[in-house]
Formats: sequence, C-alpha cells, structure tokens
Amino acid sequence: MSVGTPFHPKAAALNRKMQWREWAGYWASSAYADFHDIEYNAIREAAAVIDVSPLYKYRITGPDVIRLADRVITRDATKLKVGQVFYTPWCDEHGKVLDDGTVQRVGEQELRWTAADPQFRWLTQNAAGLDVQIEDVSEAIAALSLQGPFSRAVLEAASGESFADLAYFRRRATTIAGVEIDVSRTGYTGDLGYELWIPADGAPSVWDALFAAGKAYAIRPAGIWALDVTRLEAGLIMAEVDYTSARHALNPDQNYSPFELSLGKLVTFDKADFVGRRALLAEQASGGPARRLVGLMLDWYEIEALYDAHGLAPAISPWVDRSQTPVFADGRQIGRATSHGWSPILKQALALALVPARYEPVGTKLQMEWTVEGRRGRVTAVVKPLPFLDLERKRK
Repeated sequence: MSVGTPFHPKAAALNRKMQWREWAGYWASSAYADFHDIEYNAIREAAAVIDVSPLYKYRITGPDVIRLADRVITRDATKLKVGQVFYTPWCDEHGKVLDDGTVQRVGEQELRWTAADPQFRWLTQNAAGLDVQIEDVSEAIAALSLQGPFSRAVLEAASGESFADLAYFRRRATTIAGVEIDVSRTGYTGDLGYELWIPADGAPSVWDALFAAGKAYAIRPAGIWALDVTRLEAGLIMAEVDYTSARHALNPDQNYSPFELSLGKLVTFDKADFVGRRALLAEQASGGPARRLVGLMLDWYEIEALYDAHGLAPAISPWVDRSQTPVFADGRQIGRATSHGWSPILKQALALALVPARYEPVGTKLQMEWTVEGRRGRVTAVVKPLPFLDLERKRK
C-alpha cells in the first residue's frame, strides 16, 4: 500500500487532477495540472520543485566510511572530499550495475548515500570487517529537487544566504524556515539546480518557505512526467527503464556493465579493489562490451510522412515513451530504444538506445520503428553525442 511523502499534504492540495503514480511505496505526482508542459517550462525557464523523497537514503558513519565506499563504488572514493558529491554506479561481482546514485561526504566520518533501489543489505554485506554504522534514513529525511534558471535565486531568498560559491556537485548546510537542512548542487534535469535534504518533520515548513520565496520567480511544483522529459534531454539513464539492476535481471541480456551505459568514465581501476573490478578488467581486455548506450535524433520529416500516408496530421507523444522499441541497421534489428520522446526546447524527437559497439560512432545512421494506426514503419535515427542538451548554467 502506497503512502504519502512528508510533502504529500502540500502536494495533494496542488494536484488538481489527482494524477498520482507509485514510486518506491510512495505516492508521486505525475503532473499537477491538466498537462505537464507548464511544469516542464518552469524547469527550463523559471524554477520548479519536485518531490524526490522516495529515493532510498542511507547515513553511514564511522572511521571506515571511505574504505566502505571505495569497496563498493567504481570511482575512487579517497578523492571524495568533505562537501563534495559523487555520482557513481556500483556493481555486483560480475561487473554488472546494481544501481547508480550519489554519495555525499557530509563530514570526515559521515556519508549520505542515495539510490533508486534498496541498498541496506548490500552495504551491510560489504561493510564486513569495517568500523562503520549504516542507518536507513529513507523515511526520516524528505527531499526536494529545486531546479531551473531561477533556482539559485529562490534558494537564496528562502535561506537568506548566497549560494553563488556552491560549485557543481558540492554540498553544504543551511537553514530555511528555522529548519536545518542540507543542500547539494545536484539534480536529474540537466539544468541549474539543487537538492534539499530535509528532516521529515520540517518538510511542510520548508515547502511553504520555498513557495513564498519563489512567488516572484514563477515557481511551480513539477511532477514525474516533466522530470522524465528533462532527464531524456540531459541523456540521463533511469533504472528499470534504460537498464535493469543486476539484482532483478532474469537473463544475461538484462545485465549491464557501466561501459555499456556510457558510465565508463566513472570507473577507476587504479584504486582500491572494488566489487566487480576483476570482471570489468576482463571485459576491457576483451575489447569492451558488445553493446553501447547511444543518443539518437529521429528524422521528423520521415515521422511526418508516416502520418501523411494515413491522411493524418503528424503527432508525437509529449510523454517519454519507456517501451522497448526496435532499432535497425543493415536491414535487420540490431538493438532497441529504451526511452524516446519529444524535446520542446530542442524541437527534436530524441531516443536513448542500446546498439552493438560498431554502431556507436557519432553520425552513424540507423532506423527506429515508428507505428502509426497499427502499422509499423521506420524512420532514420542518427547517433548524436550525449547529453543532447548541455546547459552551461548547470555548472556555473
């Protein structure tokens, strides 16, 4: 049975269409209004607040917190300084991704670990012999994602502090509405933004303060539909959509290494041993994985032609389609798109797809299936570099 997050009383009052979906046992807003376009525009043109409390959150303390992180994640945890945040995957012993998330160094002996899937058992297993304490604080800590070009202005107005010096993937504490919170300059939209980590009992007060401060900046709540469009534009993967956690994989095809998911740059072999290292070294020695995640840009005129053949005006879903869609080359299916949809800001149809390595080079022309009136067609899909949208303001 799903329950509301600590922000649910506030969110429910604004969710006019009562459009909800289940996320990790919580109710999450799909959209707050009739449609999600105004919420998308708030993320890209003003400021938006997204309730991300359903993320799993762990507080890890003790002298060996860095040793534990170094044992689990693929990045070099010894380089994670106090006040810094790592985005990273972690793998099983076969080098297959279990999950991806953030590891924040709150103090010399304290980490905050976030994930899409439960990780308490995995962290505890890998903490054997180490002096650490692992606490599941998923219910104790609420989380809001404050995103958009005016997100900094809203945060500063609500906290009374300047955040101009908080760099990309850094964090620090502050106070809003008398509630002590932690702020990380992170997000899932590819835009300027922050994530606020808030004691659950102080969540409503912080929500009210943000909306009061953000009124002058056209702040809006945003749901999952708008978030999904922005993360596609940013080329960001989603667990159980663009890849399957190794924990849930039912066959070899559902197992993915970091190098298959364009996360190879986050794998450091020249560090302490970590789970999956031996398997990943063997994979690289053999020439790398057979398939790769790529970005595709679809030919709009060919999409239009498929509709025209039926006497219909061209149409494309405003929602991100998460269904597995065939991708073709050389007259046969060679892969599949995992997420595809329309980018309002780029005015292009985009997709993330898994294809054999030889089709990975930018500029490669492929085809993707497109169905109109129950009839399957194909449209040209050109491999493009990720992210599709790379905004300088997200880093400045």
